Amino acid sequence: MVRRALLALLAAALTATAAGCASTTSSDSRPDQDARLMLDSAPNAIHSGIYLATERGYDDAEGVHLDVEQPDAGEDGVKALTSRQVDLALLDIHDLAAADAQGKDLVGVMALVQTPLGAVLTADGTAFRRPRDLEGHRVGVTGGAADEAVLDSVVRGDGGDPAKVDKVALRGGAVPALLAGKVAGAIGRWSTDGVALTERKPHAKAFLVDDFGAPSYPEVVLAVSRETLETNEPVVRATIRALRRGYEGAINDPDSAISALLDEEPTLDRTLQDDELQAVSPSFMAGADFFGQLQPDVLAKWATWEQKFGVVAKKPDVTRMFDPSVAKTGLNQDPDS
Repeated sequence: MVRRALLALLAAALTATAAGCASTTSSDSRPDQDARLMLDSAPNAIHSGIYLATERGYDDAEGVHLDVEQPDAGEDGVKALTSRQVDLALLDIHDLAAADAQGKDLVGVMALVQTPLGAVLTADGTAFRRPRDLEGHRVGVTGGAADEAVLDSVVRGDGGDPAKVDKVALRGGAVPALLAGKVAGAIGRWSTDGVALTERKPHAKAFLVDDFGAPSYPEVVLAVSRETLETNEPVVRATIRALRRGYEGAINDPDSAISALLDEEPTLDRTLQDDELQAVSPSFMAGADFFGQLQPDVLAKWATWEQKFGVVAKKPDVTRMFDPSVAKTGLNQDPDS
């Protein structure tokens, strides 16, 4: 009788322990599934952590087998997510806001960078020493609301009048237009366009939007459809754990990260990619407690700016658009366990 009682107690304890373990690890389980991840642009240094993660097998170790894709001409992550062509996609935060305004139910689950990448670029920093010097001159924009918001915010933040800037549509990219002297300034990403421009024009300048009135915000986020998050959350969490390991590796060992990128995209210029990663690397963790963090207070300030400068007509509901809790997955566990 005593022995049976002890066995019963032991069985109960084991059952309770198993239940407790399940409750703490179920969200970080390894689903052993394939997943398609679309980049936000052609591969460049900002994506090096992704390629390092796949090269080192961090995705397989975390239980997700990532197929990394780049968008084709006329294709983007919003379309790919809503049509279920991919499981996850990197999106510009402004594109996510526009998609939400159109009723597309997408959710940001991780930040790739913690700062804006948009900037007003000029090839002649001696003639245009500050943003308001661009009044009366041609500045190239893509025609999107986010480009105009960046330009207006930067010029107004410097005490200038955006209405006095001659906005022209860019065809072919910011750097070629600036190098050809077609425009005095152009909207681009300082992390790519700005680095490439400076290599050709040492006196080039980049006026960063968060230096001139805009709040800091995560320019590029990992997004999924709400349906994917609700029905296949383990895959989303496994991807986040794998990418975090990849980007921590890129921060600590940038040479290996660029090598992983070039293994997949051998036509890229090594020196340019090294310089781009060196430029953008501080943004991976700027003001964050961990890689990938989505900060509600930061997002709230961004939402106010997003509406104020006309990217979207209605202030984005960041509580619906983002799920900061998902980005925390795996932080209290050994990623190899």
